[in-house]
Amino acid sequence: MTQQPNLLAVDWSKIPAPMDDGAMAHMTGARLPAVALPATNGASVTLSALAGRVVVYGYPMTGRPDVALPDGWDAIPGARGCTPQSCAFRDHHAELKAAGASAVYGLSTQDASYQREAHARLHLPFALLSDADLKFSGAARLPTMTVAGRTLLKRFALVVDDGIVTTVFYPVFPPDANAGEVLAWLSAHPRTTA
Repeated sequence: MTQQPNLLAVDWSKIPAPMDDGAMAHMTGARLPAVALPATNGASVTLSALAGRVVVYGYPMTGRPDVALPDGWDAIPGARGCTPQSCAFRDHHAELKAAGASAVYGLSTQDASYQREAHARLHLPFALLSDADLKFSGAARLPTMTVAGRTLLKRFALVVDDGIVTTVFYPVFPPDANAGEVLAWLSAHPRTTA
């Protein structure tokens, strides 16, 4: 399989889709672990402590135009598409907020300095969270894969109400459609408060 060089213009028909391996089945109704994560805005975010409805999307790793992707990246089901997924959440950010999301976060196991480059380059209106030490991923039992010696998250999205996962999107494919799927779910399931 020939690697597609453009981070945004991807022919999804040439990328293998991930299969549902059941690795997120335990998350619906689960309370997120109380683990503080460094954010690209310099804050420390504990997702379990956030009030309101929060959208969190997890992704393997954002590519950079000046850094080659790992060998065989496009052949790994679910690996390709982190930049298109992030850009779709960026483009739908105002709509997600209007549909009831109090916050949106991206989550990966890349370190915060790497994420800051992607955050600035992609003009994201929300913070990316780093789980480089895998404490959050391990405590939540999130699905991971090992690529070129690095532990990366498999792609997913969560809607979280007051620290408890309300719904899970997994597997996610194609990645650039994920934000629209989350938006449709939020619109169909408005949160009622007592």
